[in-house]
Amino acid sequence: MSKQQLETRFKQILDQGDKLFVPYIMAGDGGLDVLNERIDFLADCGASAIELGLPFSDPVADGETIQQAGIRALKSGTTVQRVFDTLKQSKDRNIPIILMTYMNPVYHYGIDAFAKACVASGVSGLIVPDLPMEEEQAVTDVLHQYDLALIRLVALTSPVARQKELKKRTEGFLYAVTVTGTTGERQTFTDRVHQYLADLKVGATTPVLAGFGVSSEEQVKNLARHCDGVVVGSRIVKAFHDGEKDVIKALIEASKQ
Repeated sequence: MSKQQLETRFKQILDQGDKLFVPYIMAGDGGLDVLNERIDFLADCGASAIELGLPFSDPVADGETIQQAGIRALKSGTTVQRVFDTLKQSKDRNIPIILMTYMNPVYHYGIDAFAKACVASGVSGLIVPDLPMEEEQAVTDVLHQYDLALIRLVALTSPVARQKELKKRTEGFLYAVTVTGTTGERQTFTDRVHQYLADLKVGATTPVLAGFGVSSEEQVKNLARHCDGVVVGSRIVKAFHDGEKDVIKALIEASKQ
């Protein structure tokens, strides 16, 4: 799916009165032979899109659960090329795929070649957490050429002026980081987070999704009241690793209540 198709899908879901739910999974965790099966399972459960992590040796934004998933994936022989090849095996995928990666693998693969491979694999966009707004032109021209979304992350601690600029630039959705620190399950979120999400919604031209630390059905429902939906990572990764598919179904269902 293209950037335009991603944004159209999200608009259709929101216009129906539903919230967006984007689960994160690590490519190659459990073996690449289960990747397309897991994507199909999440789509069947009602996920809005899939955030697919590429394993990397220095994942600065990832907490312990996702770091360990990346280590397992790398040990199983997962590479960027093998992920692209695996994605291309699914011909009838009807859910957007958003790659979460770091700048080093993109640069090493070649920015233009990486974008071409994304399109050939059905990828709709990228999340690159270590690419600051001030340096994003290193990839934006190429991504625009191939109609790929660059999804920006905005931090809870970002100055208001920076938040506004990120809102102007973002494509696909605005990824609102709800914690200070790395990914990983959290027990609670403060009222400050609710106000931060509500403020981001004002004037936003794309959906605002809350992510980092979201791990329970109650948190999904609570945070989604203040924005357009949620991204859930560590809890989904753990549930797949532990064989708890019912947990995943319940989390996605919670976003629709």
